[in-house]
Amino acid sequence: MRASDPTPWSAVGDKPPPYGDRTVPTAILVGLALAILALAAPASAAVRVKELADVQGVRDNELFGYGLVVGLNGSGDTERVLFTQQSLAGMLGRLGVRIDAQQVRARNVAAVMVTARLPAFSRPGTRLDVSVGSLGNARSLGGGILLITPLTAADGQVYAVAQGPVQVGGYDVSAASSSLSKNTPTAGRVPAGAVVERAVTPSLTGSTIVLGLRRPDFTTASRIAAAVRGALGGQGVKALDAAAIEITVPEAFKADPVGLVAKLEALEVEADAPARVVVSERTGTVVAGERVRIRPVAVSHGGLQVSITAQSFVSQPAPSFSQTPNPNARTVVTQQATPTATEESRGTLALPATATVEDLAKALNTLGASARDLVSILQAMKAAGALDAELEVI
Repeated sequence: MRASDPTPWSAVGDKPPPYGDRTVPTAILVGLALAILALAAPASAAVRVKELADVQGVRDNELFGYGLVVGLNGSGDTERVLFTQQSLAGMLGRLGVRIDAQQVRARNVAAVMVTARLPAFSRPGTRLDVSVGSLGNARSLGGGILLITPLTAADGQVYAVAQGPVQVGGYDVSAASSSLSKNTPTAGRVPAGAVVERAVTPSLTGSTIVLGLRRPDFTTASRIAAAVRGALGGQGVKALDAAAIEITVPEAFKADPVGLVAKLEALEVEADAPARVVVSERTGTVVAGERVRIRPVAVSHGGLQVSITAQSFVSQPAPSFSQTPNPNARTVVTQQATPTATEESRGTLALPATATVEDLAKALNTLGASARDLVSILQAMKAAGALDAELEVI
């Protein structure tokens, strides 16, 4: 197939074109369509280093905190959630209002956990989005306001402070004995609700910089090292392993580490990856990569369906014409089950060796199996050594 040829399958059509006297099952088409469309592009394409690797030490940091959401319309925690009452009483105590936690009966307050992600090189004053989740038995956080909540990292230091109105993507309303809910109203977000208070600035002033691959691969690491070596015109570059490339900072970039990183990120290399087939047993989706191949193999696949039909029989006592009816006479209902087994009969099909994803799709289509059956077939082919690819079941 040439790159200029039209795509053989439609990615959205309900009636794909037939191959011989068989038609492509729709579920199989959805799983393999994206892989087939890749044939219209070149076999490999250059990718920027920015999409493949990160500078070691430059990463996000997770923050979390405990807070209170107020202003709820009777959908907050009940009095059975003791820590909410204690938190509310403690907060009022710091404001000069003395109250016993056992006397708190507020239904418009909910205890929540607040989380955020602190990017690298964050400066004081930077705004962050925060996520809010209920800890107690609140029905909804909609319409609530998050009170000031310190956000700490794993080292126990406060790096940001969050506060603001909570936005949820669902609702939960009830009246009398009826209720209506959508999505999860007990979790929400506060857009730009946190302010960074402590700077996080990883150091780039060392004598070396290490690039860490997001998907470790020896071939990709070697290609990135070669590209960096050619761009810097030196020998101070080496791939330590499949996930790290160590770069000695040239003298020209000693005072400009940002310029060096920008130059490295703009380099383009051809990324490599192992052949992989991903299947989902839950949805019956099958996605095959570009380099997936199968060896000649014979496949015979059939299904066994067992159905049990239950039928009720009623037994009535004989009519009595005497003055005194039989006290032991009663109506008896019995059930009789009839099992039926139907085994699907299919012949054995010989699949030829494939060289492209299109050939793979045509070969699998000749089996005439559904997408869920195809999952079992691929697993059996992998066990038999006929599938030259990693099989990942999700």
